[in-house]
Amino acid sequence: QVQVVESGGGLVQAGASLRLSCAASGRTFSSLSMGWFRQAPGKEREFVAGIKWSSGMTYNEDSVKGRFTISRDNTKNTVYLQMNSLKPEDTAVYFCVARLIQISASMTFPASWQYWGQGTQVTVSS
Repeated sequence: QVQVVESGGGLVQAGASLRLSCAASGRTFSSLSMGWFRQAPGKEREFVAGIKWSSGMTYNEDSVKGRFTISRDNTKNTVYLQMNSLKPEDTAVYFCVARLIQISASMTFPASWQYWGQGTQVTVSS
């Protein structure tokens, strides 16, 4: 079983930056892919970014490319989402996710992720 716990959300003004963190435990981390989804009120969960723990290959949703960066620290079993130039439309609950690296389904499918955190609220005011 894998546990993931997010932190770092908050209320910021448009144009500001935030860094979300996600600590993972319970399994060898080289066997995992990690990622972030978000869900705004009244909308479906949306893939934001993903990273393969072993290779470091990253994937980003188009609307956040150039603004959001996913990275990992293997020594701390932690994945980060650095969010710059935040916009009001980035307001959502952000979820950290994990799955076994053998799963080849697209990272954009919520159902392909086995483990989910509780979520952390990010609110961007205009």
